[in-house]
Amino acid sequence: MAKTTIGILYDFDKTLCTTDMQEYSFIKNLGMTSSEFWGEAAGITDKHEVEKILAYMFVMIKKCKEKGIKLTKEYLKSCGENVVLYKGVHTWFDRINKFGEEMGVNIEHYIISSGTYEIIEGTPIAKYFKRIYACKYMYDENGEALWPALAINYTLKTQYIYRISKGILDVTDDYNLNRLQDESLRRIAYRNMIYIGDGMTDIPCMKMVKSKGGKSIALYPSGNSEHVKPLVEDDRINYVCVADYSPRSSLEKIVKLMIENMAIIDKLAAKEEKQLSQYKKSSEKDTKED
Repeated sequence: MAKTTIGILYDFDKTLCTTDMQEYSFIKNLGMTSSEFWGEAAGITDKHEVEKILAYMFVMIKKCKEKGIKLTKEYLKSCGENVVLYKGVHTWFDRINKFGEEMGVNIEHYIISSGTYEIIEGTPIAKYFKRIYACKYMYDENGEALWPALAINYTLKTQYIYRISKGILDVTDDYNLNRLQDESLRRIAYRNMIYIGDGMTDIPCMKMVKSKGGKSIALYPSGNSEHVKPLVEDDRINYVCVADYSPRSSLEKIVKLMIENMAIIDKLAAKEEKQLSQYKKSSEKDTKED
């Protein structure tokens, strides 16, 4: 029997790091405040009916041109170096992977974010993810951002849950993504998914994973749980936790229990399938002898 694979899917902004990733270096380098930058993006949305994610990606290009900053992959990656991660995040992945080994399962980590791919790629934790799904630019012959190549808003995030489940990880492969696939052939069963996010923009993903038998967790900064209360009241999630990834934190205890439970359920399912197969073979043998 192949090892069970459990997928842990994360939002990024305010889930793994303390605020929007652009606010640590990118916006400051423009000489703007966060409210000025996001306010300008909102103005573009209001004036031109531009989707919000596309609006902020446009403002990133526009402002860098105005300030004479070359918006390259390398520059964006450098902005990821100053991203502040929540307590315990740096050691979280090794700890969870080790626990998965102890439970006899594989753990895979994925990012599904409306943030900037290259900024995430520049963080010290990028190496831990099987895939990072986030907004990307296409670049011109000089290596500068020219146009959005991929924009992921809160509803489009759900597409990547399907991709991860089916194992169709290439974002350009829509044909295989949309082909009918038997549940038993999926690379990661929905019941073996854990989605971790921070609030309202994660609702479609949280609701989808929960409704399909997986688990959803909403995180909040210590002492500020108001924004996750509606998620509990509306039955969108399974658990809420303080955004603390430290050893023996509530989050670690809950995720480990989820992994243990998923491992046990899959072992029981395998035993049931084996027993059923043996019974069928025995019945067929008896029939032939009669």
